[in-house]
Amino acid sequence: MAQPAAVRGAGAAGDIHSLTREGGCSTGGMSLMVDLFVRDPDGGLRILDTPDDVIFSGGFESWRKNVWGSGVVRALGARLLPLPAYEDLYVEPDRVGELLAEIGLLRPYLYEIAHATRHPRSVEEHQDGISHRLRIIEERCHAAREIAGGVLIW
Repeated sequence: MAQPAAVRGAGAAGDIHSLTREGGCSTGGMSLMVDLFVRDPDGGLRILDTPDDVIFSGGFESWRKNVWGSGVVRALGARLLPLPAYEDLYVEPDRVGELLAEIGLLRPYLYEIAHATRHPRSVEEHQDGISHRLRIIEERCHAAREIAGGVLIW
């Protein structure tokens, strides 16, 4: 996958920020990607390759708006996960804990999220899917912490 143009010099360390690539958020492919990045000594951003045995999908591309950007997720207090509805999300290393806390905030409400956002699956299937994708994002956050890196959802 090509590196987005806006990634070059994307924000200062310590920020949570999101950037829009020319033409809007990423739409190439069928999956919302959850990648890791590190900062070069000059502050540049380098997206790391993901090993073949690691699943790094945060949901279907449509989940940007239909699940993570949904009214129910926002109403529960999520502030980071809804951002990819409009732009790619870069969570700097010192802010990864905030993304983990947001995942913890949503977990008790998986049924409600699934019920409000299901289509065309049953609520139970959708709930399992949301739980699985949250687990992937959570695992990527822990991997980012191990290398003092950040998380990119695009």
